[in-house]
Amino acid sequence: MVTGAEALIESLKREHVTEIFGYAGATICPAVDAVKNSDIHYTLVRTEQNAGHMASGYSRMSGKTGVCMVTSGPGATNLVTGIATAYMDSIPMVAITGQVQSYLLGRDIFQEVDMTGAVAPFIKHSYLVKNVKDIPRIVKEAFHIASTGRPGPVLIDIPIDVQQAEFEPEYPDTVDIRGYKPSVKGNIKQIQRAAEAIRNAKKPVLCLGGGVVLAGAQKEALEFAERSSLPIVTTMMGLGIVPTDHPLYMGMIGSFGTETANRTLAHSDLLILVGARVANRAILSPGEIGRRMKTIHIDVDPAEIGKNVSTTIPVVGDVKQVLLQLMEHDATAQTQDLELLQKSRREELVRELPAKAGFAHPARVIRTLGEKLDDNACIVADVGQNQIWTCKHMIHKHGRFLTTGGLGTMGYSLPAALGAKVADPDRQTVVVCGDGSFQMFMNELSTLRNLNADVKIVMMQNDVLGLVNEIQHSSYSGPFGVALEHSPDFCKLSEAYGVDWGYVSQDRDIPAAIDTMLSHKGPYLLICRVDPDARTGD
Repeated sequence: MVTGAEALIESLKREHVTEIFGYAGATICPAVDAVKNSDIHYTLVRTEQNAGHMASGYSRMSGKTGVCMVTSGPGATNLVTGIATAYMDSIPMVAITGQVQSYLLGRDIFQEVDMTGAVAPFIKHSYLVKNVKDIPRIVKEAFHIASTGRPGPVLIDIPIDVQQAEFEPEYPDTVDIRGYKPSVKGNIKQIQRAAEAIRNAKKPVLCLGGGVVLAGAQKEALEFAERSSLPIVTTMMGLGIVPTDHPLYMGMIGSFGTETANRTLAHSDLLILVGARVANRAILSPGEIGRRMKTIHIDVDPAEIGKNVSTTIPVVGDVKQVLLQLMEHDATAQTQDLELLQKSRREELVRELPAKAGFAHPARVIRTLGEKLDDNACIVADVGQNQIWTCKHMIHKHGRFLTTGGLGTMGYSLPAALGAKVADPDRQTVVVCGDGSFQMFMNELSTLRNLNADVKIVMMQNDVLGLVNEIQHSSYSGPFGVALEHSPDFCKLSEAYGVDWGYVSQDRDIPAAIDTMLSHKGPYLLICRVDPDARTGD
């Protein structure tokens, strides 16, 4: 006989779980106690939202399903933002929440929240466990659902009395969920139609999104482009798939994208969308795209195809499999003249940047950082101006770029980087954030020290919520409610957490400051004094 909590942890082990990110509380104590007596490593976060972000970063770097575990009530509701962030970015994650006694559900007792109802709009699937015998099956199904088709988070809500109940478990070896059979291979007729459209196109463009990374199809996507000399653009979530200096790569599209990438898209007669939902930041006028060009949309989730951009040829299937199928059908485009686009792209990458006394130019910080990072470094950007500057100016080699492109959650970067570092301890890992987002995760400096993680943090300090300030300047009556007055002394704060730091406020000092940071052993905070009037377009 074992308890439900013990069966839960044994089921996780059978799914090859080695890491759990969590925050304990009364209703999850049985499960936490079972973790204590297992060989699964448990990381205590400092607020529950960040358990979700750490599980997400771990998943994105390891390729496995991340696991987070918190208590009921406010612990569970704090996790909601982490769940929604993973859902919008299609990250496989299993979130386990404690719940009050099953016989007290619906009575509004202490720390009771209807979690399955709360997350319904942004969860791939959820379970409320009422029978202890269902735990092994539910865990098996949860991992299958989270990691197949379009990945996403799955919630398992477990009342404390179910965790404490004893039974003789039977652990299933397979999963068979009626009605859930995600497509893998693309329909052969649609593949043939897509291949013919590519062969007949005069100015095709290949747009790669985050689904390419989730499918592990980076190699296939690049090979597909190179066979036909297809110019490549990416969405924000597709950054890092193609090295910045690749001759076919034109940059990121969208409202914050590069001029060359947007021009490439505007002049195309065939848009090949691969693993991208193309939301409003990526394509501002989807109706115009549908009017001016044909579109092939490849995605594992049929609900995404045609949702934001009208699609001429839909292809549902795993991105990797579909790209392989297309290459088997000789989807070779006519080679177009790339010289003008490539010239424009080269000019963008070496554009002269203005200097202002007393401030470090954010684009110069990002460029210099990108030049000095390891070939396979992991860069994690937060949300705000820092994210846009990183997307536009980071030099990508053969590493990974993580950010939240769907929900846009401030405070994401450090916890996600810590999860990524747990997954790959030897990979150089750097966070880019603003002083606003820093103050949303700064309590996780404790977790950083507890893990003794060699994670570097580059903070753009301008004492203002930069992107909102920029929007208010351009579209409203002026800034209001965005000044970060009475922020802490970040140098002293860093010291209080036992994290070494550096400071730079002049362009000429940027290379040396970054060298010092990267050569330092252990965590490090580099504070970059940025002009509060700096704009994302500068």
